Formats: sequence, structure tokens, C-alpha cells
Amino acid sequence: MPWSAALAVVLALGVFAGTEWTYQRAIDSLVNLGGRGIARTAAQNVIRSLLDLESAQRGYLLTGRQQYLAPYESAGAELDVAIRRLREHYRHDPELSRLVDTLQQRAQEKVSETAETLSLYKAGSTQAWQGLMLTDIGREKMEAVRRAADVLLMTEERRIAAERVAIYRTLGVGRVSVHLLALLSLLGYVFFLRNNAALQASQAAHATQLQEERDSLERQVALRTTALRNLAGHHVTAREDERGRVARELHDEMGGLLTAMKLELARLRRVPDVPPLALERLAGIEQRLNEGIAVKRRIVENLRPSSLDQLGLIPALEMLCSDAAGVLGIPVQAELSPVSLCKDSELTVYRLVQESLTNISKYAQATQVRVRLLQEGDLVRVTVQDNGRGFDTSVVPPGHHGLLGMRVRVESHAGHFDLISAPGQGTRVEADLPAKPADHCEDAGPAQA
Repeated sequence: MPWSAALAVVLALGVFAGTEWTYQRAIDSLVNLGGRGIARTAAQNVIRSLLDLESAQRGYLLTGRQQYLAPYESAGAELDVAIRRLREHYRHDPELSRLVDTLQQRAQEKVSETAETLSLYKAGSTQAWQGLMLTDIGREKMEAVRRAADVLLMTEERRIAAERVAIYRTLGVGRVSVHLLALLSLLGYVFFLRNNAALQASQAAHATQLQEERDSLERQVALRTTALRNLAGHHVTAREDERGRVARELHDEMGGLLTAMKLELARLRRVPDVPPLALERLAGIEQRLNEGIAVKRRIVENLRPSSLDQLGLIPALEMLCSDAAGVLGIPVQAELSPVSLCKDSELTVYRLVQESLTNISKYAQATQVRVRLLQEGDLVRVTVQDNGRGFDTSVVPPGHHGLLGMRVRVESHAGHFDLISAPGQGTRVEADLPAKPADHCEDAGPAQA
């Protein structure tokens, strides 16, 4: 009936408007709660940073060790960050902005007091800095900071309580909207029953049409999947080529520049009548230069493993397992047998083991790790297994593309990739690649990654 359809439309519009209003109010309240949480944390960080700064100052005054100055400077930087966050949060609230100004002023007074003490200590004025430490100035400055921060914290507590009340009120409105939606659903069910008889005749033809469309979509999906897999293999190849090019440029260009700089330093050392201070500075420059060379070598090795090209797959994997054992602090059992693989496939095996060991060091908390490489007929199987905490393979956090990268590498060589893991039961990464002698490999393959 026309009036029934009109009623259903009105109810639907009402439920839609109520639901949208409820959603927007809830979002606003949650956003406000998040901002207030940030403000609370920033106010607490002001206190914590000053405490860290004071602890580092006292550690330096008691021991004279330079390593206490690093946390002292870090605490000062964290204090500035916390003040900036408070100022940003209260930029539209003049009263609390003035309170943030007061908090910053009191914090700067405390920082100045600690800096003055350190200056007296470095100047050798023992009685002066000890006398300053024995006064109540530091405690009074800290109490002033705490009072200002407490006002901000109590303000945010009150506002958070108000936001919670608003959320509960919004939930109440949402409850009414749900009831209206249930009523609308009931009306829709009535309409469905009335129209069901007319729809029965068209369902068979519609089902046939859907089946044809489904078959067409499946064919398109298969084609697109194949195209995407080929594209992924191309991207893998392009990325590895780019890594190799960057590694060569770093090795050739940057290596040449750094070597030339070392030669220039050596010539400077042989210059007669060089002041001792200049020689000392030259030694410092040479040390930094050596560190830069080491960093360059490490970057080049990460971009393109030279051990794989120079020594072969098994020695490269042995070195990789040895390095991983040093990082993990536990032995990495390596069972490696000679296999027949293309250069590209060897690189894929190396990258798979490298990525697996990296994941173990980051997440697994394992006490046993085993790496196996063997050839079984026409297949080469590589396995990396640990007894760590494992994880649910169906739930991978966003942004973690290492497992997907492993699968793409293996499948781009017509291989099979398998991941077996469960919480508390460790993880096993396994891949099967077609065996192929190196002298039968094609010049251009899809699998560098």
C-alpha cells in the first residue's frame, strides 16, 4: 500500500539521520578523548623529563662521567616536545594557554638551575655548586612545576569525565535508533512476503544470469591474478637490479672518494711542522672516516650480498647463520647440502633465509633455530624453523609485507611457499624451488629480489 511504503521511507530516513548523528557524536567524543589523553601524557612527560634531567645532573656531579650528559640532553629535548604538544592542544583556550606558559617558565627555571650547577661544576667551583645543591631552590622550582602540571591534569580529568558522559548519552540515542531499525526491518519483511510470489518467477532466470556473470568474473580474476603475479615478479627483479646498481655506485664512487680522503689525510700527516693539536684533529677525522667506510661496506653488503657472488650459496648461508647467531645469542643449526640452482634462485633462497632470521630476531623469542637446505630429486627445499612464540598466520598486522615478499620471490620461480605457525608452537618457513643446473639457467629471470 502507498501509505505503508511512505511510512517505511520516513522511518528509514529517521533511522539514518539518528544513526549518523550518533556516529558523529561518538567520533567527536573519541577524538576529544584521544586529544585529552595526549595532553595528560604531555603534562606527565614534563614532570618525568625534569626528574630525568635532575637524575642525570646528579649522576654527573657524583661521578664526573660524561655518559650522564647524554640522558641530561635527551631529557631537555623531551621536555621541549612535551611543552609544544601542550601548547598545540590548548591553542584555542587562552586561560589554559597562559597556564602552559607558566608551566614552561617554571620548567625553564628548573632547567636553568641544573645548568648553572653543571657550569659551576665544570668550572671547578666545588663550594659554589655544592652550596647551590644544598639550597631548596631546586625543590621549590620542581614543586612549582608540579603545581602547574597538576592543574592541567585535573582539568583534563574533568573534561574526560564529561566526554564519557556524552558518550553514554550518545549510546542511549543509538539504542533508540536500533529499535527503530528493528521496526523498519519488520516492515521490510512484510513487504518481502507480499512480493515474494512475484519474485519467484524471475529467480530462475536471474540465477542463470548470475552464474554466467560469476563464470566470467572468475575467468577475469584468473587472468588478473596471473598478470599481478607477473607484475610482482617484475617489481622484484627491478628492485634487486636497483639494489645492485646502488651497491655498485656506493662501492665505486663513494669508496673511491673515501679512499682518496684517507690518502689526503696521510699526506697531511707527512707535512712538516704540523701542530700537535692539528695532528690530534687529523686522528679524529681519520677515525670518523674509517667509521664511514665501515658504514658504507655494511650498506653495500645489505644491498647485495657479496659473499653470495664470491663464495657461493652454502658459504654465504653459513656466514648469514653465524651472524644471526651472534645477534640472537643462541646457536643457529645449519644443515646445508649442495644444490643445483640458478643464480637468481640462489639469491631468492638467500633472501628468504635472511628475512626469516630477521623476523626471528625481532619477534620469535626463540631458543632454537634450524636452517636446512637440501635437494630432493627435481626440487630444492629450504626450511627455517624456530621454537619461538609463533603467531596466528591468518592475522598479520598491517604494514608487515615480509611474508608476502617471500611468497612473491618463491612463486616468481614457479616454486611453492608454505608458512606453518601457531601461538606458542614456533614457526616454520618452507619453500620448494625447481632444481636447475647453473649452466642451464636463462640469462634473464624474474626472481631477483
